[in-house]
Amino acid sequence: MSVISTEIVPFTATAFHDGEFVEISDADLKGKWSVVFFYPADFTFVCPTELGDLADNYAEFQRLGVEVYSVSTDTHFVHKAWHAASDTIGKIRYPMIADPTGTITRNFDNMRDDEGLADRGTFVIDPDGVIQLVEITPEGVGRNAVELLRKIKAAQYVREHPGEVCPAKWEDGDDTLSPSLDLVGKI
Repeated sequence: MSVISTEIVPFTATAFHDGEFVEISDADLKGKWSVVFFYPADFTFVCPTELGDLADNYAEFQRLGVEVYSVSTDTHFVHKAWHAASDTIGKIRYPMIADPTGTITRNFDNMRDDEGLADRGTFVIDPDGVIQLVEITPEGVGRNAVELLRKIKAAQYVREHPGEVCPAKWEDGDDTLSPSLDLVGKI
């Protein structure tokens, strides 16, 4: 069953953020756009490249009113240690949520139960707490923050302009489509 267009399941967790351990819950994701960015594990190989890419583009996410939350099944202590040990991870200014029980990961239907690890999953959540975008990639394929930003801009546009949709490769400012009977077969 798809989680697209479903409301996020309530959760509470500890995160490492701005040098401190903080509590994060589903309530923190509501009222603004959010990205929940699952990755398999700290101290690995593809994961730091993805998290570093998000860190490098974090100002643009913030400009769009989007908060980023990274999540793995590691503990908040491991997140802190990785943040201190890696120059790439040390750039991160968004919350790094710990999910050692896998509860949040399972809430998003993103757990590899046989390994106890999250899939490489990206979830974009609207201000109402509803999942609007899901992307799952295989273990060896890293994600791209710039492409994620493009998709968020499209989701925000569609939310703000009912009756319009964004075609393939749509960029902010490009023409959109208004689905109608007159448009059928003319694209």
